[in-house]
Amino acid sequence: MATERAGTWLPEAGKLELGSCCGPRMLSPERLALTDYEYLAQRHVLTYMEDAVCQLLENKEDISQYGIARFFTEYFNSVCQGTHVLFREFSFIQATPHNRASFLRAFWRCFRTVGKNGDLLTMKEYHCLLQLLCPDFPLELTQKAARIVLMDDAMDCLMSFSDFLFAFQIQFYYSEFLESVAAIYQDLLSGKNPNTVIVPTSSSGQHRQRPALGEASMLEGVEASLFYQCLENLCDRHKYSCPPPALVKEVLSNVQRLTFYGFLVALSKHHGINQALGALPDKGDLMHDPAMDEELERLLAQVPGLVNSVTASSEASCLPSRTPPRVGSPWRPLHHARKVDAESDGSTEETDESET
Repeated sequence: MATERAGTWLPEAGKLELGSCCGPRMLSPERLALTDYEYLAQRHVLTYMEDAVCQLLENKEDISQYGIARFFTEYFNSVCQGTHVLFREFSFIQATPHNRASFLRAFWRCFRTVGKNGDLLTMKEYHCLLQLLCPDFPLELTQKAARIVLMDDAMDCLMSFSDFLFAFQIQFYYSEFLESVAAIYQDLLSGKNPNTVIVPTSSSGQHRQRPALGEASMLEGVEASLFYQCLENLCDRHKYSCPPPALVKEVLSNVQRLTFYGFLVALSKHHGINQALGALPDKGDLMHDPAMDEELERLLAQVPGLVNSVTASSEASCLPSRTPPRVGSPWRPLHHARKVDAESDGSTEETDESET
């Protein structure tokens, strides 16, 4: 995963904020050390070019009204701002590290009022919120994130927004890496040689079933130093995103033994890992987003009579429907970044109405 931004509009995981602009940048030493093809592959440029061309062909009649050049300009502005993942299919939002970071940030910005109001939601209710942004978001991934928070508690227990969000960040962004970690953990429990661990290579690793972790293994765990040696080798050869090895070492150096879910909890609560990923603010700033508040106020002011109704409804709970809403086929936004903010705000109002 790239750790520095290089180039002009080229996206990078975790370092671009929604609403930010991508201007010309000095080329980094990392960029100069790569060939052109290596750099394009590292930044997943081909993925975005293919997606842009597909959207161009699917919407060529509408795009012809304002020109191809403007379409590409606004498409890549949307990529830089992180709004390109809204209402897209799951295969696209997980396609690149930048897409994953953008989706995490969009989910936080759209539904942070849940945390501000102090609402506690179940796993299924959080999944409904995820489906408002990605209609085919898999339930299994939401369940795995909830398990990090709930541990041995029942899956229908309530969770705070911040607890779920930081657990979801780890599970969603590092899903393939965690699949490999689960396999290593299970091998260590069974006494197998860690050097013979087979790393999953499927691009759909988050859909694989994790090895069953028995009650005894949950209590006993594995030796932290040996676990770190295996993870260090895994990070060196893993083709997907993984936490910085130095921070993983810091997590494991504080204990002698730990369980698999104990490791995931430590990752989700680690301040340095959250900063390295760069998608979410610190926990203390999670409920503050002045830029979004200012934009929403500006949009509401343009609609006569809407401010009073929104103010009155803000006292009501933001809980989603207890049954998953029926979500239509995803709309693939081309360039309407501002329109997305208004629609995402309205989506929670729709779930409120379904509950009454």
